Amino acid sequence: MVGLAVAQLLRLPLPLWTVLTAVLLTQISVGRSLKATTDYLASTLGGAVYAGGIGALVPHNNEIALLGALALAVGPAALLAATNPRFSATPFSAVMVFFGPTITHAGPIASAAERVIEVAIGAVVGLVVSLVVLPARSRELVIEAAGRMLALMAGAVRELVAGFTANLEQTTIRRIQDRLGETLAQVNTIAPEVRHEQMAGFSATVEPGPLLRTLLRLRHDLVMIGRAALEPLAEPVKARLGPRIERVAETAADYLRASGAALTGRLAPPSLGDVDSALDGFAAELAAIRYEGLTRGWSNEAVERLFALGFALDQMHQNFRDLARCVTDFSRESSG
Repeated sequence: MVGLAVAQLLRLPLPLWTVLTAVLLTQISVGRSLKATTDYLASTLGGAVYAGGIGALVPHNNEIALLGALALAVGPAALLAATNPRFSATPFSAVMVFFGPTITHAGPIASAAERVIEVAIGAVVGLVVSLVVLPARSRELVIEAAGRMLALMAGAVRELVAGFTANLEQTTIRRIQDRLGETLAQVNTIAPEVRHEQMAGFSATVEPGPLLRTLLRLRHDLVMIGRAALEPLAEPVKARLGPRIERVAETAADYLRASGAALTGRLAPPSLGDVDSALDGFAAELAAIRYEGLTRGWSNEAVERLFALGFALDQMHQNFRDLARCVTDFSRESSG
């Protein structure tokens, strides 16, 4: 409505493009609106200037000439859009500018200028609406998505370690890993929007990079655990190590879930005491099993899976410390 009112006030030839641009560029967050606006304006300006030049310089007074000129106007624009998603609107802009004179009866250059003005006004309207009407910050969306990711990891730890004491189907492991991968992809999609807000001065938040890298490393830890859990441990190792593994999974899941709640609530990170104790118990039992030679006679693959589990848990322990620092940074930002 605002876009239409401004277009009518300025007597723009085609208010349609102002309204459509405003609708397209009004996104769920300020950061996403900023990115969509810059990309769309770049696409429109490039397509309009190029197509306007083709329309002015290449004669197209008959059907054959029109087809050739259209190919010259749209072909390079389509190639650019195919190689760089940022310029996905360039072919559309080129077509509109090329055929614009048939609608508004203006010259190619004037048509290009009109399209750029109409789109620019729509972009400004969309950006202002994103800032004024129920504004959402990408930082909040990243934190909420990271909290969901940590809660999902908490459940995944419990599910995956069950494979060391009972049979766990590969389809189940694949389903768990796919779900984690999809959620992490969502977090990574939102993160660049935070940087757009920072560059534009709309936000002075903690850089999300360390948090994203920590989530990625934790996901890799779970991938290693899932691969090691393809078959249950053999007796008597399972009887001795199984309770230790279950305790580690329980404390790790609690820590991940509590860290997610602390992150979204801007609170201090939870204590690592229970996780430290559980991992110390696991490491001591694993060392005793090695000393007693209980894995003698195992296949190389079975031994590798056991010690891959130990390595993955050690890496997870280190990544928990990094996660605690990330949660602390966001809590300090909130208190500051």
